[in-house]
Amino acid sequence: MQIVSTNIAQPKWITINGKDTKTGIFKKPTDSAIFLDTETVKDDEVSDRRYHGGEFKACYLFSADHYPYWKNLYPKLDWYYGMLGENLTVKGLDESQLIIGAIYSIGEALVQVTQPREPCNTFAAKMGNPAILKQFIHHGKPGTYVKVLEPGFVKTGDTFKLIEQPEHSITTAQFFELLFSKDKNQEHLQLILDSEAIPMKKRLKLRAHLKI
Repeated sequence: MQIVSTNIAQPKWITINGKDTKTGIFKKPTDSAIFLDTETVKDDEVSDRRYHGGEFKACYLFSADHYPYWKNLYPKLDWYYGMLGENLTVKGLDESQLIIGAIYSIGEALVQVTQPREPCNTFAAKMGNPAILKQFIHHGKPGTYVKVLEPGFVKTGDTFKLIEQPEHSITTAQFFELLFSKDKNQEHLQLILDSEAIPMKKRLKLRAHLKI
């Protein structure tokens, strides 16, 4: 996996269901290295701290390989990396191979794969179509958030080096499916409940789906 674009956002206002809301989803490529800190990417706007930023969502990664799919669906949009709201656009990121809890070094930083992105109304408003929420879920390639274990600068061209991978875990794609499936895979559910890479609040919410 290799970074092909580093992206940050300035605060902007967007109308969601008739209400003006400040957001950091309008990310644009930057020519300089960006600093991955323990709760945010430095100088990147994080408006709603309930759902973005923080220890387990410090940085969002999305695959450059998925851009053609979205460009085909929305050909009239002005496309550039960062359009999907990611801080790092990564060539070769494959959710079906990316393991929850895996640790990678990249540039000066050390990061851990935590959880897939769940699409929200802000994303739909930015893209101009509420149907994109179902499209995003159906496509099943959500990218991933990471926890920053060691802060540091990363830049375009930096490659990922696998440092450690848990023996008992599931892929990012499997976790994404677990989040939205009605009949949740109990084996996968238990693995997530046991994973310290997932915030306790998320695990407690998912525990309600465990069949005893």
